[in-house]
Amino acid sequence: MTAPTALGPVQQAVYARLTGDAELKALITGVYDYVPEDVVFDYVTIGEATEIPDNRHGGFGRQTTITLHVWTRYRGHSRGHRITARIVELLDHQPLTIAGLHHVSTRFEFAQTLTDPEPPGDIRHTPMRFRIETEQE
Repeated sequence: MTAPTALGPVQQAVYARLTGDAELKALITGVYDYVPEDVVFDYVTIGEATEIPDNRHGGFGRQTTITLHVWTRYRGHSRGHRITARIVELLDHQPLTIAGLHHVSTRFEFAQTLTDPEPPGDIRHTPMRFRIETEQE
């Protein structure tokens, strides 16, 4: 018997953590899986994810990576840095409640600041990735 995928439960846990934080909510207009056309900057999207088995003798585990994207129109990267820093505080080495799974660890892997090259070139984008390890309960 194999364990169910962790992708959905991990995304739900990350979404709950981010949307439940008043300090982050004061910095952004929302956290989205699907971005509405009329969205107002600054916001965060939950993006791409990967999952690999991390099994042990007698049990099933998963390593799930999830990429978050910070979007801002602030001139310069400092506002994006503040949002990114808050997300790292909320997730890195912090326990998560993940439906149907035991949370082992969450680790921040990277962030990269980017400037949208398309005119008018005023969008700042920071992709960031976290690795979340889980085990079957």
